[in-house]
Amino acid sequence: MPSSTLRCRALPWGKNKPSLVTDSPPSFCHPRTGRLCVKSDKSRRPTMAMYDTGRRQSIGPAAADDDTVRDIEKSGGEDHHDDDKAAILEPQLGVGGHGRTQRRLRDYQVTMIGFCSGIGTGLFIGAGSAYAKAGPAGLLLAYIVVGAILWCVMQSIGELATLVRVQLRARADPPCCQIPTAGSFPHWATRFVDPAVGFSLAISYGYCYTISIGAEASAAAILVSYWTDITPAVVITVSLFLILACNLLSVRWYGETEVVGGSVKVLCFVGLVFVSIVITAGGGPNHEAIGFRYWNHPGAFVEYNGVGGSTGHFLGFLAAFVNASFSFIGVETVVISAAESINPHKAIPNAARRVTWRIGLFYVLGALLISLIVDPREQGLVSDTGNANSSPWVIAIRQAGINILPSIVNACILVSAWSAGNSYCWVGSRIIVAMTTDRQLPQFFGRTTKHGVPYVAVITAWLFGPLAYLSLGSGGAADAFQWLLSLSTVAGLIAWATLCFCYIRFHRAMRVQGVSRDTLPWKAPFQPYTAWFGFIGSTIITLVAGFSVFLAGNWSTADFVASYIGIPLFIVPIVAWKLYHKTKFVRAHDIDLWSGRLHESEYIPDKPKATTFKGRVRDWFS
Repeated sequence: MPSSTLRCRALPWGKNKPSLVTDSPPSFCHPRTGRLCVKSDKSRRPTMAMYDTGRRQSIGPAAADDDTVRDIEKSGGEDHHDDDKAAILEPQLGVGGHGRTQRRLRDYQVTMIGFCSGIGTGLFIGAGSAYAKAGPAGLLLAYIVVGAILWCVMQSIGELATLVRVQLRARADPPCCQIPTAGSFPHWATRFVDPAVGFSLAISYGYCYTISIGAEASAAAILVSYWTDITPAVVITVSLFLILACNLLSVRWYGETEVVGGSVKVLCFVGLVFVSIVITAGGGPNHEAIGFRYWNHPGAFVEYNGVGGSTGHFLGFLAAFVNASFSFIGVETVVISAAESINPHKAIPNAARRVTWRIGLFYVLGALLISLIVDPREQGLVSDTGNANSSPWVIAIRQAGINILPSIVNACILVSAWSAGNSYCWVGSRIIVAMTTDRQLPQFFGRTTKHGVPYVAVITAWLFGPLAYLSLGSGGAADAFQWLLSLSTVAGLIAWATLCFCYIRFHRAMRVQGVSRDTLPWKAPFQPYTAWFGFIGSTIITLVAGFSVFLAGNWSTADFVASYIGIPLFIVPIVAWKLYHKTKFVRAHDIDLWSGRLHESEYIPDKPKATTFKGRVRDWFS
């Protein structure tokens, strides 16, 4: 710190709202810790930047003269994270911050990330196995229920991502603020629940995505095998190299790759919709009209594992319910882009609202079309080839006598798999950045290039990718890789439940502290009931994820451990962190609703609403 420093002494303010004090020498009451901070040399009007946890105060001679404060995001050439013991304004552990990433994601990039993130092999291939277990109505109902849970999760975290726009009372009014932070999810758990929960969420959520990098690289190798017998190791190597290269570029280029990948996914799905309608109506080369044939025979539901009657139908739905949740995981990652979005207070709420259209268009409509075009008893659905041969779409296209489309669909799925792996590396690296800003990892991991790329975090996350080579082995190595993948999906479900609970705590704190939600830049509908539904639904999916091992004759110790080990692995870090750091559950009246991240000067004014159809379409994607 420069020679001119801040001296802090405790000033309890209890449940009262904090206020700024501008006596001489200038002082202010920190809104979370209740500490009165006094500048030691020259009078200076306190600003909201003084509250910004995760930003260091620059109070040298120049700062004292011109009231400027260094913004970590905009000082990319300096290393603010070398010294783990460097003094910071916020004395508490786990305060969060931006890190030194830069805001370079434009609105249309955030829109495409939100609209297309998570869409990959789960929708194009994985839905087939769920369909075989549940039948037409079971698949459709499962996707509707899980889609409703995801919608609740997205509404909750969408509001948190643009969190607080509250005016503090002061003689000199400071700017309004919001709280979109780098790798936001662990910060929210730290601030609204308990720092120990934030630490555990960072570990489990980071693991969920870093291990999935290898899964998508392995999937790419399987997809390429549809055309050629090239060695899978070559495809995995090329995929991992491209993922690393893309993530080491400025985040703007990551956004562009997601736009391209998302466009391919959307065009592929739209094409499949039209093809499915044509096949159902009998417009294919075989001229066989299908209609709702498979809803009548074998029926709306199918038996599960030989269990007949309503019990078998329910178990089939339950299996599809769990399978569908795995397909949805990844949709929430758009919120992590808040810290690197040029205009997060607009882009993130828009992405949260549009998830309704995405769920309805991609998942619910997709499930309905699958139930029309292919028989759930088709053996190819459970062949487990991993490429287009297992896709219900491709199976229906082949049965209709269309020969050219399967290769095109396989190519689109390949792009989707690589795009998903690229996204997982980006998410994993930002979670690592979050852990450095929360002082949960050495500050070395938070280092960035002059373009704001956290290169150490990117490389660290990417190093989990080579685990994909385990899938090339046989026996123990391949089984271990599948076990790791199962563990990662459970971690994603636990994250959903935790994020909804973060919102529940935030909503409670707003009520206890007398802060109206009308002060927020965006309010999610039906809160807090929406968050409660998402929390309970995510918890139920987590608990029933491995239900099949409890059926007669189906017990498997390996499957049981893979399905449920994620729960104790989430609890153990919480207990360890609490024992070591003596943290406590944050009471509602003590929750920090005031420390901010964005300043009014960083807001981009909204453009006037378009009045023409062309303009409205353009605004929807911007």
